[in-house]
Amino acid sequence: MPKETILVIEDDSDIVEIIQYNFEREGYRVITASNGEKGLETAISKKPSLIILDLMLPGLDGIEVCKRLRTNAETRSIPIVMLTAKGEESDIILGLGVGADDYVTKPFSPKELPARITAVLRRGDLKQDSPAPSRIERGPITIDPARFEVYLKGQPIAFTLTEFKILSILAANPGRVYTRTLLLDRIQGGDAFVDDRNIDVHIRSIRRKLGDFAESIITVRGVGYKFRE
Repeated sequence: MPKETILVIEDDSDIVEIIQYNFEREGYRVITASNGEKGLETAISKKPSLIILDLMLPGLDGIEVCKRLRTNAETRSIPIVMLTAKGEESDIILGLGVGADDYVTKPFSPKELPARITAVLRRGDLKQDSPAPSRIERGPITIDPARFEVYLKGQPIAFTLTEFKILSILAANPGRVYTRTLLLDRIQGGDAFVDDRNIDVHIRSIRRKLGDFAESIITVRGVGYKFRE
């Protein structure tokens, strides 16, 4: 029985060939698009299980594609892994900030990318299969695990699945300090391919979206993070 369908939006044919070969060998169905406009059309019509999205695309770039995917009701819940030759933190923050669930920098190991994709898909499975706890209310912040929604003063705020899981874990246990390793274990089931730096980037993005209430998440230097009591 075939595994999930993966959409690759990438203009470099050599990279597409490498990705397609490695994922089809693992049993995935791979569909491709060579530019942003075609990628959007394909995502809406085919509704893949996951999208691998290059940051630097001709015409409509990866950031804009990601924004449009996240604002479209038919595609906003599809996991997105950003693929980019840029490794600077600002580019990583930008990609995660507009809705990407993870990122992989070029050049990448043919073994690393499938492992990262499997981890992101696993998070999606947890979203569907895990029993939903009660609503979490912390001051002006309301988290609805049943709907995977966050509200700030009653207004909905868009969070990626990874951001949502991190915020939910911290908010459900105010005052408890979580190390980066423990957060990784909780959101990915012990997968080692997302590192500590990635957790820090997600935390920055969460704080930015919380605006005036960013200080609800406290950094415990040398240890990790906690939600303000």
